[in-house]
Amino acid sequence: MTDQKQRPVAPARANTADAVHPLVRQSAEWAWRLLVITAALWVLSMIVQRLATVVIPLAIALLAAGLLAPLVDWLQRLGVPRSLGVFVALIGSIGVVAGIMTFVVEQFVAGLPKLTNEFTESIKKVQDWLTNGPPHLSNEQIRNVGDTIVKTIQFNQDSLTSGALTTATVIGHILTGTFLTLFILIFFLYGGDQIWNFVTRIVPRTHRERVRVAGQLGFGTLVGFVRATVVVAGVDAIGIGAGLAILGVPLALPLASLVFISAFVPIIGAFLAGFVAVFIALMTKGLVTALIVLGIIIAVMQLEGHVLQPLLLGRAVSIHPLAVVLAITAGVVLGGIAGGLLAVPFVAVMNTAIRSLLAGSPEEAFQDLRPDANRLYSAAPDRPDPDRFDVTATLAREEERAETPPRSGDTDDVERDR
Repeated sequence: MTDQKQRPVAPARANTADAVHPLVRQSAEWAWRLLVITAALWVLSMIVQRLATVVIPLAIALLAAGLLAPLVDWLQRLGVPRSLGVFVALIGSIGVVAGIMTFVVEQFVAGLPKLTNEFTESIKKVQDWLTNGPPHLSNEQIRNVGDTIVKTIQFNQDSLTSGALTTATVIGHILTGTFLTLFILIFFLYGGDQIWNFVTRIVPRTHRERVRVAGQLGFGTLVGFVRATVVVAGVDAIGIGAGLAILGVPLALPLASLVFISAFVPIIGAFLAGFVAVFIALMTKGLVTALIVLGIIIAVMQLEGHVLQPLLLGRAVSIHPLAVVLAITAGVVLGGIAGGLLAVPFVAVMNTAIRSLLAGSPEEAFQDLRPDANRLYSAAPDRPDPDRFDVTATLAREEERAETPPRSGDTDDVERDR
């Protein structure tokens, strides 16, 4: 037999998966998952924006239900039929809000002439300072500025007219949303539990009970958040309003009402309301009064941040200030003023619901959601390690930690961290 010429054996083709570094492969896997999640969130946000006429009244009704549901439950425990309790709670709350708004509007109308006169005097003082003070501007220059402003208003008269028409349309939307909110609120107060149980029937049976419990815990967080926010807003309004009234600042009561409403938007709302109060005090009473008003606002804000919120909300409901600012910013970008108002309650509810879903057992959920649990949600930073920026010391500490076996009591914490 003749020896056949052996063909060269082709080298084995390298496995493509082995040729890619594990870090690159894991990064790619995380990247496409994040892209899918981002696309889903974008589609959801677009749907919410298109259905804003329904979503915003629904969210406001949920907030109102968080405030009034404990009252309705209390009336039912006293023997009052639930339908009658819902009627009493709604009529009573509407009457209180209407009475307060009527009183505030009357005070605003009564104090507006005084504010106008004092504001005019302040403008004259500013003009006198511009002409006789360091700027040494002439009357002709000031008159030219005034003429420019008048011409600008006349030139944009059509835009202002269209804006008024748009405002009328907005008022129509507000009235429609108000009736829709009341309609939804009635059903939330009367049978909110049955509605939630019906909605969660789309969840697979194996996870249905956990989702229902997470929703109940989230709504409990909303109840505590709304109740505490109302108390904090009332304290802010009373403190700042009393200070403005003592100092003789015009429109003290309307400004206190503005403080109360803005307190529902944490951090940013208080800043805007305080700016308006300080500006009016500056233009009507002078620099010294404005500085005193600023001091009163800072004192009230410190009382709110360090005493009222920790005492009423607790750590299980509180949110880190960075999360608050980011949530409000995202809410304003996506939903305007309503988005900024609803952003923080949404984050608070989702915080509790998601932590409940991630818990492995009811005992673990209780440990994770109890008021003194998890220092991660505290805004106060830990004391820094003096060697935390020393590379050699950090590596030595990590090596020592890896060589030290965990204690029996720390086993659960290690497994949880993993």
